[in-house]
Amino acid sequence: MDFIFGTWATDELKLLHHRATRQGIQHDHAIIPRDPGPDTPVMIRVRVGPDIAADHIACYFTTDGSDPTGEHGIASNGRAIPLAQTKTEWDSLVWGYITTWTATLPPQPAGTVMRYRIGAWAVRDNVNGPEIFADWPDADATIEAATAAHFSGKDVPNPAPYDGQATTFTYHVDTLMPPEWAHEAIIYHVFIDRFYPGAGKDWLQTDDLNGFCGGTLWGVRDKMDYIADLGATCIWLSPLWPSPTHHGYDVTDYRRVEPRLGGDEALRAVVEAAHARGMRVLLDLVCNHISHQHPIFVEAYNDPRSPYRAWFTFDDSRMGYRSFFGAKQMPQVNLAHPLARAWMLDITRYWLREFDVDGYRLDYANGPGASFWPDFRAACKQIKPDSFCFGEIVDSPEVLRTYEGRLDGCLDFQVGEALRKTYGWQTWTEADLDRFLNHHANYFSPDFVIPTFIDNHDMDRFLFIAGDDKDALRRAAAKQMSLEGPPIITYGTEIGLSQAVSTRDGMGLHLSRTPMRWDDRQDQDLLAYYQTLIEQRKTNRT
Repeated sequence: MDFIFGTWATDELKLLHHRATRQGIQHDHAIIPRDPGPDTPVMIRVRVGPDIAADHIACYFTTDGSDPTGEHGIASNGRAIPLAQTKTEWDSLVWGYITTWTATLPPQPAGTVMRYRIGAWAVRDNVNGPEIFADWPDADATIEAATAAHFSGKDVPNPAPYDGQATTFTYHVDTLMPPEWAHEAIIYHVFIDRFYPGAGKDWLQTDDLNGFCGGTLWGVRDKMDYIADLGATCIWLSPLWPSPTHHGYDVTDYRRVEPRLGGDEALRAVVEAAHARGMRVLLDLVCNHISHQHPIFVEAYNDPRSPYRAWFTFDDSRMGYRSFFGAKQMPQVNLAHPLARAWMLDITRYWLREFDVDGYRLDYANGPGASFWPDFRAACKQIKPDSFCFGEIVDSPEVLRTYEGRLDGCLDFQVGEALRKTYGWQTWTEADLDRFLNHHANYFSPDFVIPTFIDNHDMDRFLFIAGDDKDALRRAAAKQMSLEGPPIITYGTEIGLSQAVSTRDGMGLHLSRTPMRWDDRQDQDLLAYYQTLIEQRKTNRT
């Protein structure tokens, strides 16, 4: 079995997903149309699980960007409309009836920020029962906790009891679109610490892949001609902010570049060199969580009276707070808090404005939830209208579609899995692949950009799972380059980079992050093949 990091890694977790999203009251950002334009009514849908007794559901909404409030169908800020039950279905996997409720929100002019909450309650003997707001139980938190328990061998925890909190959902009424260049991009993913130390420098070490190896942004600048000669038109850089780890997904300071990687000056040099060659630069931004060493979290953790306390979710668990898959080192930021959200959006604007980067690859984008990203996207487009922002969302295609109009696109994990099954593991035939690809292409809006890949930094290298069969790699690359979504090439795949040990136990993601080869171990024939494929793709799409 292939290991793809995330909450869908096993059949057991897939079943948990299904059940978690069909208990309680779940909206899951289900609206039609998915990307509302000006003067268009919007239908909202809610599912009520067999564990909830509800005969009244209301939607409270505002159009001025403020949070709506209300109780039992009466709004105290904004307006309220009732939902009607439209369908009842039996679900054998939860062994109960699921009811569907819908309502239509009124059309709004361009520029409107719609925020809404959905509450459900039962009336008994003319008395209103307690109101429970969607999305409860918190399916994402339940699934994250279950995934962490699964890989640590612990029992899956039960969902937390309802705490009275209301999830606020958001969409923007606009005409924003992904930039045209993103549709045609050839994206090259550089894991900075593993790419190149820089001219005249040696690797610090290459044995401990969980430690620092010594790649720098100066090294990326020095190899810019190599990336351009490959045919890439866009560089995706791994996180480059100060961090105690080699991967950088636990940031301690979002306002400067890690000195070990070269500091601010080196990033400016990379952007300048890339732009001079007609290439774009994307940063790998983590909005969901920060390092437990970040000063803001340190203060919040140690001082219950800190103004930053509400920027995180503290609880009575053994660790004491909610984090990324239970990792103590990565406390989750509560981006529903207005000041925390404003802080992150200001960071977003800063790097676009001050460093002229071209957008973001957004790590674990389903963590903050689909309601955060409309504000994020609008902030990016305000500073740089042709910026490109796409999310890492390891989820079902059904869920990925809810991000249409909220992000410019999402990574295509389903195509990655299909390509690996066909050419790497060889458990699918090409007929199986083509049948899947036909359905998959028709499922998404053509305006939603879904970049493809055959491997990444969180999974086994393609060449490793293919048993070092470079013909299989060539076939997979050729198929990838023929697809509509912009292709991503993980550094080194194009020269035959592999690994020694599998990541499939879920505990060794660093094992695929082998340092780039810059000597005669590069497969020049494979590199030339990639260059030819990329040139053919560009020619065929002009």
